[in-house]
Amino acid sequence: MPLYECVLMARNDVTQQQVEAIADQVEATLKTGGGQVRKREYWGLRGLAYRIKKNRKAHYMLLGLDAPGTALVEMERQLGLHEDVLRSMTIRVEALEEGPSAILSRRGEERERDRGFRGPKPAGRFGSGRGGGRGDDREEFRARSREELDIGPGEE
Repeated sequence: MPLYECVLMARNDVTQQQVEAIADQVEATLKTGGGQVRKREYWGLRGLAYRIKKNRKAHYMLLGLDAPGTALVEMERQLGLHEDVLRSMTIRVEALEEGPSAILSRRGEERERDRGFRGPKPAGRFGSGRGGGRGDDREEFRARSREELDIGPGEE
């Protein structure tokens, strides 16, 4: 049977369990048509590039499908009728990826980066108020003597 990947977007005011229930309905539809869901990934609540039906965010779900065309047509019809599904897109692929998708693997890398040490916070234009109007203590902002700067007595 041909392989497909389906990404569906659900409204932001539904819960993750309700999104899983939508995926269960898709799986039941495919089983009655002779197909199956091989892969299921919940990508989380993500922002949209533009509003869709007054929503600025949506729950994303990726499904890896192994189904005949007739079952796929029925699945897409039911997703289009479901009031909680904003959009869905199904494409045919040569093979389903094993392991996490690019979205999930990138999210894991971001979490590791966020936990790392970011270094000292540079002094900004507006201090915390505790400095008492003193200058910056960093080495590049310390006052240098006139000999270091090669400034004569009348130049400034």
